Amino acid sequence: MRRGAYGVPVYTDPVGGATVSPAALRTWAGLVVEAIGTPPTVAGDVAEILVAADRRGIASHGTARLPNYITLVDAGVMDPAGLPHLVRERDALALFDAENGWGHHAGRVAIDWAIGAAQSVGSAVAVVRNSNHYGIAGWYAMRAARAGLIGCAFTNSSPLVAPTRAIRPLLGTNPIAVAAPAGHWELFCLDMATSTIPRGRIEVAARRGETLPVGWAIGPDGHPATTAKDALAGALLPLGGLEETAGYKGYGLALAIDLLSGVLSGAAFGPNIVGLFSTEGKSDLGHAFWVIDPGAIAEPGEFERRLEGYLDQLTGAETVSDAPGRVLVPGEPEAEAERRADDRGIVIDERHHRSLVEIGERVGLPFPGETA
Repeated sequence: MRRGAYGVPVYTDPVGGATVSPAALRTWAGLVVEAIGTPPTVAGDVAEILVAADRRGIASHGTARLPNYITLVDAGVMDPAGLPHLVRERDALALFDAENGWGHHAGRVAIDWAIGAAQSVGSAVAVVRNSNHYGIAGWYAMRAARAGLIGCAFTNSSPLVAPTRAIRPLLGTNPIAVAAPAGHWELFCLDMATSTIPRGRIEVAARRGETLPVGWAIGPDGHPATTAKDALAGALLPLGGLEETAGYKGYGLALAIDLLSGVLSGAAFGPNIVGLFSTEGKSDLGHAFWVIDPGAIAEPGEFERRLEGYLDQLTGAETVSDAPGRVLVPGEPEAEAERRADDRGIVIDERHHRSLVEIGERVGLPFPGETA
């Protein structure tokens, strides 16, 4: 990792891969998703959210996941044509069933319902059951923020995290995202797993031959894992790492997210969810979205101005002597990655590139830059 302006972290580009424009990758990904039986409008949502992850430098949740989704469709445990439907609602609370379809589309439908309801009544929650992996949580929260609202997105996931003191994974990485309009800072966007890192980051480390720091994961023997192989065979650690570094806080937060997304919606939860991208059965994941309209209790623009001023104070704080730059706003590194990707293209690693080329060959859609 290197540093850009103001010390914003910029992930080092992988060596030996390929560079592709976001627009070309989005179009190609949408056509691929259509080719496996997905309606065009649904495919558009999937491609948009996958490429958004790639643009923001979150390679673990972008188009590198396409082979996993296709495997689920091939095995008959995910319905690419499944369309979410509204099960029941009140003015500010709704339950959707994703019909075992794409989590990306079900999530987009649910967050849009919550946005519309919040604009009417001030605050609204939508939950989803019977869904699948939905990509980056931040996309949904930012969709609300770009409408001038505060957006929150939560989801449960396959058990990959060992609760504090446990040796086996029983919880998901259960991410949380909160986003809001922030004046000249554009957006505040916290998007994080409730594990120390997401499993996808371990997979990226495996592809790139990186070692792991202590506190990310434990091996199958319960001891800290420093290789991707041991980590993938063991369990991730909750946010905070080991018990002596307060990992129990991350455990509690992950459990709370599952309460809101899995238990509340009627989806599977915790150890009852099948393994990540497992073909043993459907995922039945749960999502939750909460949207707040600040304008319901404040003058127009007041919340945004106050948040802008708050972030000005934080980023102007005196720093420690060896700090690589000023205090950052959550989401700045990803926003910087997004700008770089839009300017010069998305850089994907060799294994990621090879998997997409193979998918293109299978469905008769050459990957951008490849010849038929």
